[in-house]
Amino acid sequence: MSKLKVDPITLQVIRGAIDTIAEEMAHVLLRMSFSSIIRESEDLGAGLFDVEFNPLCESESTPMHIGSIPGYLNGIKASLDDGQWFDGDVVVHNHPYFGSSHTPDLAIVIPIFYRGELVGYSANTAHHIDIGAATPGLIIDVPDVFAEGMLFAGTKLYRRGERNDTMWNYIRRNSRAARQLVDDIKAQIASARLGAKRFKEQLDRYGRDLVFAACNQLMDYSETMLRQRIAAIPDGEYRAEGWLDDDGRNRDQPLPVKVCVRVIGDRIEVDLTRSAPQTLTAYNVPFEGSTKVAAFAAFGKLLLDTATAPTRVPSNQGSFRPISVTAPLGTIFNPKAPAAAEARFTQCNFMIDLILKAMAPVLPGEIIAGSSASISFTSYAGVKPDGNYWVFLEVNEGAYGGRPRSDGPDAIENLMANTRNNPLDDRAMHLPMICDRYELRDDVAPGAGRFRGGIGVVKAQRILTDGIITHESERHTNVPWGIFGGKPGALGKCDICSVAGGETRAMPSKFHGLAVKKGDVMAYCSPCGGGYGSPLERDPQKVLDDVLDGFCSARDAADVYGVVLDLDAETVDLAATETRRATLEAR
Repeated sequence: MSKLKVDPITLQVIRGAIDTIAEEMAHVLLRMSFSSIIRESEDLGAGLFDVEFNPLCESESTPMHIGSIPGYLNGIKASLDDGQWFDGDVVVHNHPYFGSSHTPDLAIVIPIFYRGELVGYSANTAHHIDIGAATPGLIIDVPDVFAEGMLFAGTKLYRRGERNDTMWNYIRRNSRAARQLVDDIKAQIASARLGAKRFKEQLDRYGRDLVFAACNQLMDYSETMLRQRIAAIPDGEYRAEGWLDDDGRNRDQPLPVKVCVRVIGDRIEVDLTRSAPQTLTAYNVPFEGSTKVAAFAAFGKLLLDTATAPTRVPSNQGSFRPISVTAPLGTIFNPKAPAAAEARFTQCNFMIDLILKAMAPVLPGEIIAGSSASISFTSYAGVKPDGNYWVFLEVNEGAYGGRPRSDGPDAIENLMANTRNNPLDDRAMHLPMICDRYELRDDVAPGAGRFRGGIGVVKAQRILTDGIITHESERHTNVPWGIFGGKPGALGKCDICSVAGGETRAMPSKFHGLAVKKGDVMAYCSPCGGGYGSPLERDPQKVLDDVLDGFCSARDAADVYGVVLDLDAETVDLAATETRRATLEAR
C-alpha cells in the first residue's frame, strides 16, 4: 500500500473523478439496456475495484448491488477460465455458491491493465428478465440451484479480446428472452469498458501512485467515519425477531428470523444464528452476495445517511470494514449447496427492518417504525402467436414506517429496494398487458402515530394472453410494527381475478408458475407502514388532511387520534379535541 499522503484538495478532486466514473458507467448501462427491469427500473450497480477486490467507488443505484461485487470477484478468483486474467478479457459471473447475489444478477467484469500490469477491475451487475430457469422470469418452488437457469462461474465471453462465439450462442439458445438478454449483456460490457477507459485516463492524468493513495485514504476516511458513529452507541447486544410467511411451498409454516446486533467498541457484529434452517425451495439467501450486503446496507442507511450525516461519506470498502456478519451454514441466510437461492430479496429487507427495530432503544432519533420490508416481485409471461415468449418483471412499491420527524413515505420502494416504477405507457407499448388500477390503498389505514406509517400501493395488472405468473412477497401474516406508542400498519394481500369464472382467488404471499387465462388480473396490495409515537400527539390538521384525502376515517380520527372534526366546515374543533385526547390518555 502506498505511503504517499494526498493533500485534501487533490483528494476531493480524485474522489469526484472516480465517483463520476461509477455514475457514468451506471448511466450508460441504464440508457443502452433493452429490458425494462434495467432500462426503466434501474435494477443495476456499477463500480471500480482494486486488485484486492476493494470497492473504490460504486454508483448510487439499487442498494442490493452496492457491496455485492466483491463477493463476485472472490468467486471469479476461485473459478476463472484459464486461471488468470489477460488484457481484453470479459467475464460473466452469477453463481450463488461463488459469491453472487443471486442467479438473475449477472456481473460483467473487465480487468484493468495499466502499462502491462493488472491494477484493478471495472464491473457491473444487472438483473436480467430470463436466464432459462424452470419458469419464466422468476422462480420459487424448485429443488436446487440447477433449476435456476444458466450458471456462470468465471466464464470468459472474451479472451484476450477475442469473442467466445460458443458461449454467446449458448446464452442465446437458452433464454426465453434471448435478444433482450444478449443485448443487455452487451450494454453491461460497454459500461464496464467505459469504466476501465475512464480509470486509465485518471491514472494518466494524476499518476498511478497518487490515484491509489487517494483511494486508500478515502477508504480509510469512510471507515473512520462509520467507526465514530458506532463508537457513540452504547456497547451491548440488541435483539429483535419476527417471521416470514412461508417458503413458497409449505404453507402455514412460518420461518423465524432472529437478529442480534452486538456493538463492541467501534465495530458491529450482526448474528443471525437462531434464524430458520434453509428451505427446500429457492427461498434462501446467498451469504456472500446478499446476506452480508444487507447488513452493510442497514448500517449505511442508519449511520451514514446523506440527509442526516454531517458530511457525505464515500461508498467504498471502508464503509464495510467495521461490520461482520454471522449466519451458520445450513440456515436460510447461509444455505448449503446445491440449495436453490434465487428468491432471496424479501428476507434481506425483513432482516434490515429487524436490525432497525433492535437498535430502537439506543437510537430512537434515527429509527423508523416497521416498513413493508418486503418486495413484491412479479414475473408475467406468455407465448406470442409467433411462438416466442414475452416476459415482464415488475417490482411493486411498498411503504416506509413513520419516522422521528415525518410520516413514512407512501408507495415507494423501501430499505434495500430502490428500483423505479415502470411507466404504464411503456408497458402498454411493448407488452400484452393493461394496468386496471394503480393508486394508494384505501381499504385499510396505515399505522397511526405522531407520524403515521406510509400508505401501500394497489396495482392490478391484466394480461392479454394466456400466461404464467410467479410472485414473491411477504407480510401477509406479519404486520409492520408501530414504535414508541405508534400503532401497527396493515398486511399485504394478493388476489387473482378470473374473467372467465368471474371469481376472485386470495393468493399466498408467494406462488410459483401459476397458469392464468387471457384477461385474468393479478391485484396486489402492499403492506402499510407502522406508526411512530403516540397518535394522540399527531398534529390535528394532519389528521384532518388524511380524513379529507380518504386515508383515515372520521371514526378513527376521533377514536385513535382523539381529533374532533367538523367535516361540513372541514375544520378541527380544537377545544373538543383537547378534551377528547385527555379522556383517551386517561384510559
